[in-house]
Amino acid sequence: MTVLSETHDPARRSWVEAANEPGCDFPIQNLPFGVFSLPSRDPRGGVAIGDLIFDVKAANEAGLFTPAAQEAAQAAAKPSLNEFMAMKPAQISALRRELSDLLRADGPQRARVEKMADLLVPMRDATLGVPAAIGGFTDFFTSIDHVRRATSVLRPDAPLPPAFKNLPMAYNGRASSIIASGAPVTRPHGQQGRKDGGSSFGPTRMLDYELEVGIYLGQGNPLGRPIPLREARDRIFGLCLLNDWSARDIQRFESFPLGPFLGKCFATTISPWIVTAEALAPFRIPARARDAGDPPLQDYLNGSDDQSEGGFGIALTASLQTATMRGKGLAPAPITLTNLRSLYWTCAQMIAHHASNGCNLQPGDLLGTGTLSGPTDDSRACMLELTTGGKQPLTLPNGEQRAWLEDGDQVVFHGRCSRDGAVPIGFGECRGEIAPARAT
Repeated sequence: MTVLSETHDPARRSWVEAANEPGCDFPIQNLPFGVFSLPSRDPRGGVAIGDLIFDVKAANEAGLFTPAAQEAAQAAAKPSLNEFMAMKPAQISALRRELSDLLRADGPQRARVEKMADLLVPMRDATLGVPAAIGGFTDFFTSIDHVRRATSVLRPDAPLPPAFKNLPMAYNGRASSIIASGAPVTRPHGQQGRKDGGSSFGPTRMLDYELEVGIYLGQGNPLGRPIPLREARDRIFGLCLLNDWSARDIQRFESFPLGPFLGKCFATTISPWIVTAEALAPFRIPARARDAGDPPLQDYLNGSDDQSEGGFGIALTASLQTATMRGKGLAPAPITLTNLRSLYWTCAQMIAHHASNGCNLQPGDLLGTGTLSGPTDDSRACMLELTTGGKQPLTLPNGEQRAWLEDGDQVVFHGRCSRDGAVPIGFGECRGEIAPARAT
């Protein structure tokens, strides 16, 4: 069951004033981890607080942590967070408590910490990278609303996949092409089918985004040993935002019968900050109720705790800004408003199923939830759904239309958790801009 601590106290405030402002993604109740660099500092671990980054390496070298948190701080200070992710939840929690004490307005070390000029870095001055060495990336297919709409567009004669309500469906993606927010996304080349049954090769004409959440694995499992559902929850290190860019024409031609390949693996953009499972504890909700007549859950996917609080309430938005809008100073236009609560399967069920055959998951592995569409029209979480496969173009506030993404378009994701009695927290930004295809 969920246990809250003093780090979640809604009355707690930080001496970093920006962290206390309404609408801030990174109040003291959040404290997400990431990796940053400056021209004067090598890549290292940091924690977001307000509009600043707390340099964990500098704090550790200054002796700010007690012996209870020093080992975790050393791991969290490294240029990759894998070693930190592999630690026991209690060790990660110990570091979170001490970070919260160092940054709270009434903390015992406030006067000392405030005087350390190198301890806090303006986020705008830093380069934020992929926070872990991601050894494996698996993308799931877990929104029933997305599956129904996408199937009706791509294969109108096909019913809901028969396995969908029995297990969390997924495919193994490409870890090497995962990029951090802000990196350009080059329009990919590939084969597209023709009406005469042949194919052509060239840049995709049907480039799409998919609004997803990424799940970072903490402790893994040895090869051959499954992860029981009752343990899967504790294997979640944290969550991020994830854009599973898709070339629909390439994907459509190549996918049957083995699934996505080159239509997906050219780029996956992630937000740089990992919001930890502990920070998300106040926003746990029951799993989505299964429909009457759905097949019963297999024992390895069924647990009372997971059903009662295996979900997360995270409001998610996708916005689109064209090059023309940017040139005129127009803000990105919201085009998707959805919520993680729409998932048919929980994050823990995804992990338990992934490892059920003995597959060895590792610290820093990344799982994607799949496109997070909900039941309403404004919760359609990709262009495939929004434009009915390009047949009904989307009209933006400035009058421009989009059937699919064009060069110069920027897609921006945001995520935010809120509920009564808790301080809202966010994920920062997940942004990608479409760059023209390279000459072949």
